[in-house]
Amino acid sequence: MSKEQVKSVDLAKIRKELQIRKQELEEQLESMSREQIVDDQVQDSGDQAQSVVMESLRNSLQDAEYEEYDRLVKALAAIDAGTYGVCADCGASIGEKRLKHFPNASRCIACQEAFEARKQ
Repeated sequence: MSKEQVKSVDLAKIRKELQIRKQELEEQLESMSREQIVDDQVQDSGDQAQSVVMESLRNSLQDAEYEEYDRLVKALAAIDAGTYGVCADCGASIGEKRLKHFPNASRCIACQEAFEARKQ
């Protein structure tokens, strides 16, 4: 098998994995949006505090899942555009090992570390 054939097989496998995870996230996000944390009953201050904490936790989880979903959509678009595996910041190839463990990576390790340092 040529290098191009291997790459297309790998991309097909990666695309399938990304699509499966995307579907899982869509189902989880839909379920979360329909989930009711607070019922219509009168609550004492302890119940209200617990409800606030649960709502905050759910929002945090939802935000993290939206971020992952966005990365998945961008990775699938990059596969379609033929730019998958190319760092969005420096244009270098993203390491195969990194893509294997984090298939929706949009940056090489050096650029990701620089990005995270800027965020702090």
